[in-house]
Amino acid sequence: MKAANWDELAELALSRVRAVGAEYGDIRILDSVTQTVHGEDRRIAQVRDSRDSGFGVRVLYRGAWGFAASSILSLEEVPKVAELAIEIAKGSAALLSEPVRLADEPVHRDRVITPRRSDPFSVPLEDKAMLLLDVMEYVHRQPGIVRSRANLWARRDLKLFVSTEGSRLEFDLLATQGDFEATAVHDGRFASRSFSTPHLRTGYELIAEANFLAEAPRIAAQAVEKVKAPPVAPGCYDLVLDPEHLSLTIHESCGHPSELDRALGYEANYAGTSFLTPDKRGTFRYGSTHVNLVADNTEPETLAATGYDDDGVTCQKWDIVREGIFVGYCTNREMAPKIGEPRSRGSNRADGWGSVPIVRIANIGLEPGAATLNDLVADVKRGIYIEGHGSYSIDQRRYNFQFGGDAFWLIEHGRRTHMLRDVIYHGITPEFWGRCDGVADRSHRRRFGFVTCGKGQPGQSGWMTHAAVHARFRNVDVIRGQAAS
Repeated sequence: MKAANWDELAELALSRVRAVGAEYGDIRILDSVTQTVHGEDRRIAQVRDSRDSGFGVRVLYRGAWGFAASSILSLEEVPKVAELAIEIAKGSAALLSEPVRLADEPVHRDRVITPRRSDPFSVPLEDKAMLLLDVMEYVHRQPGIVRSRANLWARRDLKLFVSTEGSRLEFDLLATQGDFEATAVHDGRFASRSFSTPHLRTGYELIAEANFLAEAPRIAAQAVEKVKAPPVAPGCYDLVLDPEHLSLTIHESCGHPSELDRALGYEANYAGTSFLTPDKRGTFRYGSTHVNLVADNTEPETLAATGYDDDGVTCQKWDIVREGIFVGYCTNREMAPKIGEPRSRGSNRADGWGSVPIVRIANIGLEPGAATLNDLVADVKRGIYIEGHGSYSIDQRRYNFQFGGDAFWLIEHGRRTHMLRDVIYHGITPEFWGRCDGVADRSHRRRFGFVTCGKGQPGQSGWMTHAAVHARFRNVDVIRGQAAS
């Protein structure tokens, strides 16, 4: 990072903001590098290296926001963009009905660096390609496999945040991920089974420790078993859900409804609202007493654990649901005062230099209980064990939903028997979480990240991690759906 040059650019922008008497202003300068290596059917199909640099300036003038951005990092461009942001704020102020009031936040001066033992951008491309080729070769050794794919992904963000309040934050953030998939065919029908590392803020050691080659035979064999498995018989089942599967359920049925801007109606035009309206905070039963959902933007390696958000607010940990009762929201400096909170929860993030920061889902996870996976399965007479992500659908208030998965096993009299296919379960969010009667202990905890969470107009892709353990849900309606194959 060219810190001196970037600091000069930041001062150029913010001096213009101060000169017009704005209440607040900030600048984010960002340089992002991304690499994707993609393999298909025993060949490397694509290698993509991309770089994206630019800056964005926010101005709060007489209670109204203005924002402007540019990909040109120069002494001539930065003042022009700052002036444009000021003009937009002034124009917005003339039409404003309710002025923005920001929650207080201390001044911070810090540098945040993602720990890494192995920089993924320093690993030779030949080594990455060979790993993907080897894992696809292992997959195709299983009779019945007709397609394969494998991917490696890494991104590095160098960022500088400076505000008129005096905060100066420098970031060197890294994220890594890898996955592969096997597809089998039987009787004209296809089915796939996948393996994925989480997206985490760590180095290439995440890939090395995942041991793709050891997992490949299992994934391929399960793809073949899945395509030959009988379809589920619709009905009412007890469900035991694995952490990867639950990460998506948490994201859609708890994460989005806990975004305060959505609960206040700010997202109604695009992404919907939320059934978790402010009158329910502290009283509404979201789930059973086994359900504790905690936002933790401080846990190392998780995607939202960036030290500070794009308001310059310290990342924090807080409860969303405690013993089944809804108690907290994801907020930013603008939204927090609307519900009487004196400080933001630090959940304001933008997906790039050209985007306005908005309230995003925190790293919300299901807290462990006391059971083992064997305990959860042993007490099921007729049920289904579900692993991984699959199809999903949820209404605009995050109330009615249906979810599929990546792999399914029938549970009979306390033991897993054979695989099933075409499993989709549906329900109503508080009723579903109210049927949770068992949660596994911390030894079962795993973390899964999301980097394509859509929200905002223009649309943005948010990043967050959802940790979970295995959990059991009683008497859930299951239907048959081809989309789950």
